[in-house]
Amino acid sequence: RRNYREPQDIFDRYGADALRWYFFANQPPWNSINYSEQSIKDSIPEFLLRLWNVYSFFVIYANIDKFDPGQSLVGDVGQLDAAVLAKGRGYRVISARSELDRWVLSELASTAQAVTERMDAYDNFAACGRITAFVDALSNWYVRRSRDRFWSGEESADKLDAYWTLYECLLTTAKLVAPFVPFLAETLWQNLAVAATVGRALESVHLCDYPSGDPALVDQPLSEQMELVREIVSLGRSARMGAKLKVRQPLAKVEIVLVHPQHQAWLEGHTSLIREELNVKTVEFIPRADQYITYTVLPDLKRLGPRLGKRLPALKQALASADAAALLARLEAEGKVTLELAAGPVVLDASDIQVRLQAKPGWAAAQGSRAVVVVSTELTEQLITEGIARELVHSIQNLRKETGCDFTDRIMLAIVTEAPDILRAIDDFEDYIQSETLAVRIQRSRPADLQPAVIDIAGQQATIFLKVEKTASA
Repeated sequence: RRNYREPQDIFDRYGADALRWYFFANQPPWNSINYSEQSIKDSIPEFLLRLWNVYSFFVIYANIDKFDPGQSLVGDVGQLDAAVLAKGRGYRVISARSELDRWVLSELASTAQAVTERMDAYDNFAACGRITAFVDALSNWYVRRSRDRFWSGEESADKLDAYWTLYECLLTTAKLVAPFVPFLAETLWQNLAVAATVGRALESVHLCDYPSGDPALVDQPLSEQMELVREIVSLGRSARMGAKLKVRQPLAKVEIVLVHPQHQAWLEGHTSLIREELNVKTVEFIPRADQYITYTVLPDLKRLGPRLGKRLPALKQALASADAAALLARLEAEGKVTLELAAGPVVLDASDIQVRLQAKPGWAAAQGSRAVVVVSTELTEQLITEGIARELVHSIQNLRKETGCDFTDRIMLAIVTEAPDILRAIDDFEDYIQSETLAVRIQRSRPADLQPAVIDIAGQQATIFLKVEKTASA
């Protein structure tokens, strides 16, 4: 029907890799190909750009800290592993690195195993799905959780571990994606391996052996624990979003109910991580969330309609009048529940019902397969003031980017406002604002020679002025 652009037009507009990834990753082989230019366009930020942004992050900070993998690499780096790495500057065996490093390298190894298995079965769709999931975890969890390590001003073993771990992830990912997006993979390889090691890497990523994943690096219990904490964080953010509370607004408390409590001890040792990710002051684990939420139990009409026929309305009425919390507790304990209807009993299991929860006033909640997360939505004056300070930092960081500041540039910062809430935030959180924005000082009067930038925070305005006070080279 010619309802598509010419391939060359698509290459010119989006690149060949975007088109290739669309066909490999967005088209299940059991379906007919449904062409969508929008899907090609969407694949760029969802995968290609996300991977490139991780690479860019690494390059920016590696250049700032003069991290040079060539100093510690020996031999051929076509197959990067401990055997071809000297115990040089900063390189430590994986078992000596942090839990976060071990986790992401475990995910990398299990991803390589899964991709190899799926490709051997000619299942490119599932293989691409695993790669996408890994790149998402690398970008949205590992890099984000490691930012403070890269930002640290002093060289330490932990900081160098972060560099080596991210470097290994990027090199191996370049090999994993090479059959799917060969041009991006080659660019990553040339810049990370060939240029960085001066003749000791294979001249092309397409000459490397395909990664199969080292089983010794796979830590299944750690993967399950980190997957659980990531789900808890995701549910907490979902609850915040449902209550229209911005992530930068601190909250007082989060309550967590685990479906299976075997990981609670590990999670209790990581409450600081949960607090930071959800921007809450305290984290508590409770056995049930009945005091914070109410449940509504509905029948699954698709499953029960054919089975019950005319009895379905009576079942709906019985579920509506039942004590939902008690019914769910019985279902969890026994695996099934029996409801007595006029026409006879009906036995239901978990797949026969749909559970919806509603948070009580002052709380917001979200439920997943392994946890229920409830966050407090009541805001004190102190919490609101801290939220304004965080919004202020966010606006200043954006202004730094717009004015071309380097990542390490120190700035002179002036904030001029008559808004009482913003003034209170500056007074109460001045050290925090200075630290986060790299401001050498904050003045409250208008400078004579700087361009103003007006920002709006919670309906109140402030005028921001900044200039570079001290560059990294200085």
